[in-house]
Amino acid sequence: MNEIIEINADKRENSLNLKKARNSGKVPAIVYGENKDPILITVDTKTIKKQIQKTGFFSKQFELKIGSDSHRVLPKDLQLHPVKETIVHLDFLRVGANTKVTVSVPVKFINENSCEGLKQGGVINIVRHDIEVKSPVNKIPESFEVDLDGLEIGDSIHVSSIEIDKEVKLLVTDRDFTIATIAPPTVIPVEEEAVDTEETEETDEKDEETEESPAEDKKEEPEKKE
Repeated sequence: MNEIIEINADKRENSLNLKKARNSGKVPAIVYGENKDPILITVDTKTIKKQIQKTGFFSKQFELKIGSDSHRVLPKDLQLHPVKETIVHLDFLRVGANTKVTVSVPVKFINENSCEGLKQGGVINIVRHDIEVKSPVNKIPESFEVDLDGLEIGDSIHVSSIEIDKEVKLLVTDRDFTIATIAPPTVIPVEEEAVDTEETEETDEKDEETEESPAEDKKEEPEKKE
């Protein structure tokens, strides 16, 4: 299970100027769920930005400290400015001990150094960077590990090869979907081909000039007088 990270937050009023709050280094947010009244809050921009930049932000639990109260939450929505890409608003879902949630868990690849396909110049073609599951909050995986040890070029990694807790349920259950493949190396065209083409074109031009030359140099025979 993910480490539970503590973050301080402040209650805010509906009348608070949100633009002013953002300019002062705060992100407006809301806490809802568990059949309780929603709470309007602000959190420190630098603190939350640091967490967002880490892998698996939406599968991590946070302990929000709002005054003397604490709320266990999961991030559920993040709004960014369309141009500046600054954080505009956050939604947090309040969770309890028995809460089951749908989350996207990131995929982590291990043992790349012992992957034969990569040693031979192959590359990892990642089909899924994360996997959606429904899980109790106390069972949410930090990540799903994909072992590349011994894989050859052309091999595929499917979800059935991952160890998953029996209480964590995949959302896609109708097929053994592919997570990644070991693809062959990309062949880069050699520059010499372009040189050969240029030389061929020059040779063709010379051949054409040679064929035309005799016709140009041919002298007309004088007419015979009767």
